[in-house]
Amino acid sequence: MTARHLSSSRGKVANEAASLLYTGQEKEYKQAKLKAAKMLGTHILPSNAEVADALDRIAEEREGQTREKNLVLRRKEALQVMESLGEMHPRLTGSVWRGTAHKNSDVDVVAFSNSPENVLRKLEQNNYKIVDKEWQSVTKHGEEIRTFHIRLKLPSNIEGEVIIRRLERLRVKEICEIYGDVQTGLEIDQLERLLETEPARKFTHLPHCAMPDYISQEEKSA
Repeated sequence: MTARHLSSSRGKVANEAASLLYTGQEKEYKQAKLKAAKMLGTHILPSNAEVADALDRIAEEREGQTREKNLVLRRKEALQVMESLGEMHPRLTGSVWRGTAHKNSDVDVVAFSNSPENVLRKLEQNNYKIVDKEWQSVTKHGEEIRTFHIRLKLPSNIEGEVIIRRLERLRVKEICEIYGDVQTGLEIDQLERLLETEPARKFTHLPHCAMPDYISQEEKSA
């Protein structure tokens, strides 16, 4: 198999997997890639980043100018959620942080607390409608990590999810399974400045340990 054919096959599978994700036929990258490869009669699988790039292109083509408007709306609503959880070190993550959100994307916020009940209480006090809540576990490098997930409806009827990690994981660098970089996300003050200066900016394919370049040198050295 030539390099050109290999590249072409990867691109076709990436595009098909991205289409499955965009239309909601699949929720996870791995399953979308496997299904796309089977549909196309190949065993060649693209990387998650290649699928993400294809998904980004599909969303841009199909949603046009409304996509940027919807992204900014999601970022503004994320800021409101984060402000209600201020003392819990909230961070905007996921596709809304990345700037690759599409019409079906939810808003992902990570908070750090050893008391999920306090986070839940804060959200309810700010009149957020709680849709679901549950513990989830994942094993990384032999360590079981438990997180508490709260799904909620935002004022615009967009879905959001608050993921609660234990306070001792506040400084732990999480590696993104899609792009392979560090998931820095955005804290409250960073998101505020982003909305003032570059509200639709993208954060994809970041160097390892990269930080947004609009953060002041004082903050970087703190």
